[in-house]
Amino acid sequence: MDVPPHCRAEFPPRILNKAEEQQKTQDNTEYFLSSGDKIRFFFEKGVFDEKALHAHDPVFKGATHSSKVQAVARSLGFHMPVVVQSMYIFKQPRIGGKVPAHQDATFLYTEPLGRLLGLWIALEDTTVENGCLWFIPGSHTSGVSRRMVRTPAGSMTGISIRGSDPAWDNSLYVPTEVGRGSLVLIHGEVVHKSEQNLSDHSRHVYTFHLMEASGTVWSPENWLQPTAELPFPPLYT
Repeated sequence: MDVPPHCRAEFPPRILNKAEEQQKTQDNTEYFLSSGDKIRFFFEKGVFDEKALHAHDPVFKGATHSSKVQAVARSLGFHMPVVVQSMYIFKQPRIGGKVPAHQDATFLYTEPLGRLLGLWIALEDTTVENGCLWFIPGSHTSGVSRRMVRTPAGSMTGISIRGSDPAWDNSLYVPTEVGRGSLVLIHGEVVHKSEQNLSDHSRHVYTFHLMEASGTVWSPENWLQPTAELPFPPLYT
C-alpha cells in the first residue's frame, strides 16, 4: 500500500511549527477532496499516534514487567530501573531495511554513562539472512561520540545531531543469531547494527530500554522526555 507522505509516522518524532501544521492540514484536505476518481487510503483516528507499548498495551506491559524480566534486572544489579521506551520492530521478508551501526546512548543519553540497557526479544528466529543483530565486541568501553538532541522549541527540525561516529571497521562485527523467544541484552554504548532482510522469512522483535534511575540524570536534551501523563514507569511493581 502506498501510504501518502502526510499520513506516514516518522521516527524520531518531528516537532511541527504553525506553518508546517497548516500545510499538513491543507494537504489532508486536498487529498480527501480529490479522492472521487482515485484509490485513496484513509485511517482511523489515532492509528499513527505515538504509543508506549509497555504502558498502554496489556500484552506488552505484562511482558515488560514480567517476573523473568525483573529477575534479569535484579541479577544485573539494577536498584531502581525504569522503562524509558518500547518498540515493536518489523523486518519483513525481502523489504525489511537495514539499521545502520549505532549506539543506543546516542539517542538515550544518561549521566553518568553505563546506566542504559536494551532488552531485545526475538519473536521469531533471527539469522544472518533475515537481519540478525551484529555487534562489535568491547565497543561499549569507548564512550559516545554522537548525540541526537532536541533543538529549541519552534525550530524547523525539532532535533539535531551533535558530533559524529568514527568509521567502525566492518570486519570487527560479529553476528548474533538467536532462536525465537531468546533475549539479547544490549549495553547502551555497544556498537551494533542489523542488515536488510534478504530472506523469505520475517524477523519480528519486541525491544525496550531500562535505565537505572538511582543516581542517574536523564539528559534534558534527549529527544524522548517523560511527561506528566506518562512518566518513566518503574520496572519493579
